[in-house]
Amino acid sequence: MSIATPAIARDSLGVFERWGAFRDPAGPRCFAIAQPVKPDRSAAFAAIGYWPARHVRGQVNLRLSRQRRPDTPVRLAVGDRRFTLVAGAADAWAADARADAAIIAAIRSGTSMAVEATDRSGRIFADAYALRGAATAIDAAALGCARRR
Repeated sequence: MSIATPAIARDSLGVFERWGAFRDPAGPRCFAIAQPVKPDRSAAFAAIGYWPARHVRGQVNLRLSRQRRPDTPVRLAVGDRRFTLVAGAADAWAADARADAAIIAAIRSGTSMAVEATDRSGRIFADAYALRGAATAIDAAALGCARRR
């Protein structure tokens, strides 16, 4: 299995089941990231990011496998929890830091998650993710960007 990452220099913090953790020292920024269970040729991924210089901790970002139809919702299901996300054409985020924290808490206790949207042709699609290893990857990313004292 490969972990979806842009093709620029990254330090690997570890691979945990289907999730990887990386640090980009140029940022610095760190993230836990995974591909959908059934990856296709798209660049779909789920990521939890940390940007210490911006005071951002645990920001959820989902790259969709298809372009989303404008004015349609993007929903994330993690176990029995449901979240409506803020979305662009191909990316979706939690509405705020409180929603990020709720999603991460659900990820930590869940076994799978799926993001669902409607594509530009009006078809509903879903990208599913296994969550085994996610908590460890999230912790590794957080530690990788912990402020140095």
